[in-house]
Amino acid sequence: MSGARAMIDKAESYLGYREGAANSNRFSTEMGRPAEAWCADFVSAVALESGNAAHFPDTASCSDARGWFEQRGRLSVYPAIGAQVLFGAPGNPLGPGGEHTGICVSYDTDTLTVVAGNTNTDGSPEGDGVYSRTYQRRSAYVDSYGYPDYPEGLVCADPAWRGRAGVIYFGHEASVADLPTQSLTGAIPAQQERQVVIDGQPYGPGASGAHLATLREMLVAAGCSRYADLPSPGPDWSDADTASFRAYQLRIGDTGPDADGIPGPRQLHHLEREYGGRPYTVQPGDTLSAIAAEFGTTVERLAEANALTDPDHIEAGQILRIVR
Repeated sequence: MSGARAMIDKAESYLGYREGAANSNRFSTEMGRPAEAWCADFVSAVALESGNAAHFPDTASCSDARGWFEQRGRLSVYPAIGAQVLFGAPGNPLGPGGEHTGICVSYDTDTLTVVAGNTNTDGSPEGDGVYSRTYQRRSAYVDSYGYPDYPEGLVCADPAWRGRAGVIYFGHEASVADLPTQSLTGAIPAQQERQVVIDGQPYGPGASGAHLATLREMLVAAGCSRYADLPSPGPDWSDADTASFRAYQLRIGDTGPDADGIPGPRQLHHLEREYGGRPYTVQPGDTLSAIAAEFGTTVERLAEANALTDPDHIEAGQILRIVR
């Protein structure tokens, strides 16, 4: 079965594999190539073995792999689960992202974890086997990420991809556990006429209150609106609220009874962390770093939460969402 989970499971099954003399290795052989620097061969072979060959380039060149994704509009500077990571600091003789490659299995605000072949644990891109290593996410050595067109969709941190069909946007951290177990479509499961209370506030059929307006604003910000026009200003829970929250549940990978449109505490708190920040109107002379310091957050979190492509450029009157 193909998909990001199958890709990662297969890659991790080779942890501990070691090459033979003169770079001899099973992955280059499997791809019909001679013994060579085999990090890209490892990715190609794992893609083939996991049913994902159509979603990855068949190449021994990291630079060619980068070009393959770029030509398809699937190259990003933000991590994604199951993405092909392309390494190479600016100016390296092999070109952008041309030095090393592997598969991203998790990321957080500061780091990413990669399973790669022809590597080691001493800091060098060259090596003798398949290892799991953690890198600084914003290191100059991390050039870009190739986004495979996985059948179950993509979990990524690229704000420009937020709201695309089949995309789950986790800007700050994600792992294999966040991958959906089925496609992001399907009918709403049968539900009971039930109501839940989370943090003292009711949600679900029969719920009422001004807090539902805040919930609707967050669902719209998350790209999960199923409202015909604008969210209802009324205080009562509606079928559109159920459909919208169901869309969010599916986007974060929940399925079956966990995706019936009725909030659970974990789901609601995740929505609040990602989209529940207070608004702030940018004042003349403000900088993003100064705003971050004032509210006890970071430039990176503000940039991702507000889809800022250039964190150094904000304008007076612009409304930012403050998240911590």
